[in-house]
Amino acid sequence: MKAIHKNVVLIACSDQTGLIHKITGVLLHYSLNVTETEEFVDHTIQRFFMRIQFEGESGTEGVEQELRKILPASTHVHVGRLQPRKIVVLVSKELHCLGDLLLRYATGELQAEISAVVSQTEDGRELTKRFDIPFHYVPVRGLSREEHERELLKVLSPYQPEYLVLARYMRIFSESFIKCFPERIVNIHHSFLPAFIGKNPYDQAYERGVKIIGATAHFVTENLDEGPIITQAIIPINHADDPGEMARRGQDVEKIVLARATELVFEDRVLVDGRRTIVFE
Repeated sequence: MKAIHKNVVLIACSDQTGLIHKITGVLLHYSLNVTETEEFVDHTIQRFFMRIQFEGESGTEGVEQELRKILPASTHVHVGRLQPRKIVVLVSKELHCLGDLLLRYATGELQAEISAVVSQTEDGRELTKRFDIPFHYVPVRGLSREEHERELLKVLSPYQPEYLVLARYMRIFSESFIKCFPERIVNIHHSFLPAFIGKNPYDQAYERGVKIIGATAHFVTENLDEGPIITQAIIPINHADDPGEMARRGQDVEKIVLARATELVFEDRVLVDGRRTIVFE
């Protein structure tokens, strides 16, 4: 008996009549069964977005090529297998997001294989060892950003990760490093972006007297904290919450938002279109 493979196709193109019929017709031609579908038309720019989950005994060879033949020019098409992603988690001193990801991985919640944890400090070594995952310390002291990134790439290379997950990794990457992992670096920012970018967002929020704080998961680009947003969440606060209390409460939001972002990304539910994302939930 042949194995049933679960797959997904993501499409972004200019809108026109009959697109859904054309797309599903290709899948029918290959005897592939549609199990989940969602589409969206942005009428302001007449652009069509679609995610289809499908399965079948046959492979997907030829599906992407056939779709490109029948769809409008300048079409984004991605066809892939739904399976756990190979990832490396990067961390600094704060370990709450790392701990949450490791626990989800150990209990089978995380749709990924954590190949390794890499840190610019030694703080996460003991925690990582408890889950029997390789830990690499790549110090930054005395190195330029370019030198540090070269050392980092040496460590990452043997693992060939599909994604890097920044679990409060407090370093700014160069454009050349980001180009090695285009739209494949997921970051959690302890702020409801685009407000309070950069360092010390809770101090900034306290000074402004905000009434909500939150967290934002986004893809990393060369523009600091301006990459396409994957998902966000907020919690209410009041005047009695100082920056320390905000940070403590904010950590809970950060864990939830990062976990949700990885779930969406690893299930191919996020389609990057320019500076924004279309998220099929």
